[in-house]
Amino acid sequence: MGLKNKKSNNNPGAIESATLEDLVKYISKNSMKRSLMPVFKTTDFALYNEDCLEVMNRLPDNHVDMIFADPPYLLSNDGLTCQNGRMISVNKGEWDKSKGFEQDLCFHELWMTECRRILKPEGTIWISGTYHSIYQCGFLLQKLGFHMLNDIAWFKPNASPNLSCRFFTASHETILWAKKDKQAKHYFNYSAIKNGFFPEDNLKKPGNQMRSVWSITTPPPSEKESGKHPTQKPLSLLKRIILASTKPGDIILDPFNGGGTTGIASVVAGERKYLGIEINAAYVDLTIKRYNLLKRK
Repeated sequence: MGLKNKKSNNNPGAIESATLEDLVKYISKNSMKRSLMPVFKTTDFALYNEDCLEVMNRLPDNHVDMIFADPPYLLSNDGLTCQNGRMISVNKGEWDKSKGFEQDLCFHELWMTECRRILKPEGTIWISGTYHSIYQCGFLLQKLGFHMLNDIAWFKPNASPNLSCRFFTASHETILWAKKDKQAKHYFNYSAIKNGFFPEDNLKKPGNQMRSVWSITTPPPSEKESGKHPTQKPLSLLKRIILASTKPGDIILDPFNGGGTTGIASVVAGERKYLGIEINAAYVDLTIKRYNLLKRK
C-alpha cells in the first residue's frame, strides 16, 4: 500500500505534507502482521503505546517535518545522585541500562536510520543527551549522512550537586541539531528567535542573536502536576525548539515520547501536528493527563 504524495500547484515537483490523519491511517493499514492504532488521538495529536521502531517502520518515506528525540541515556548503573536534597539511585528502569558499547551503538543506529528515512529532505532532527550517549549519536548522524547544523549546550542553573566530590558537577546536556539533506533548505525562524521574549534564559539578551548556550532550569513543579518522568524536559526548552524549526501545519515526531513534553509544546505553539511514540504505558497515561489538563486551562 502506498501513500500518495500531494503535489503543490505552485511547484509541481514539490511534495506537500501528508496530514496527521493520513499518517495514522497509513500506519494502521500497512501490510504487516498486526494493525497499529494510536491509544489517544485528536485532530492535532496522535500517541502510540509501542516500540518506536514498530511505528516508524510503517511510516512512509519523506513525510515528517521535524523530529525531537530524547533517547535513553543508558546511564542507569546503580550509582547515586541528589534530588531535592535527598540521595537517590540514578537507576530509571531497565530501558535505561547499557548493554555494552556495541549493542548501544546498534540501538541508536536502528532508530536514527528510520528517522532519516521518514524525514522530508529539508526536515531536521534534534537529539538530546549527556556524555553517556551523545557522542555515539553525533557519530551516527555523520555516518548516516545527516548534515550538522548546531550543537546546543543546555545549561541547567539548578542542576543537582555532585555527591562524590571527585569530578565536576554535571550541569548541562548537549542537544544536536541536524538536517537530512545538506543541499535542501531547512527552516529556521531567525526573526522569532532573535527578537522573541525568553524570560527563562538570563543569557539571551533582547534583540540579540540567540547563541548556542541556553540557560534554562529543569522542569518546575507546575509542569509535574499530572506526574513526572525521570528525564523530563522543561516546556520552555521544547517550545523554543519548535518555534525555531517548525512552521504552522508541520508534523512533529517524538520517537521517545516520555512524559509528553514535545507534544505539549507543539500544542502550546499552535497549529502543529504531533505524533508521539512511547513504550511505557504509565508514561502514555501521563502524557494524556497533561494534554487534557492543558486543554482545560
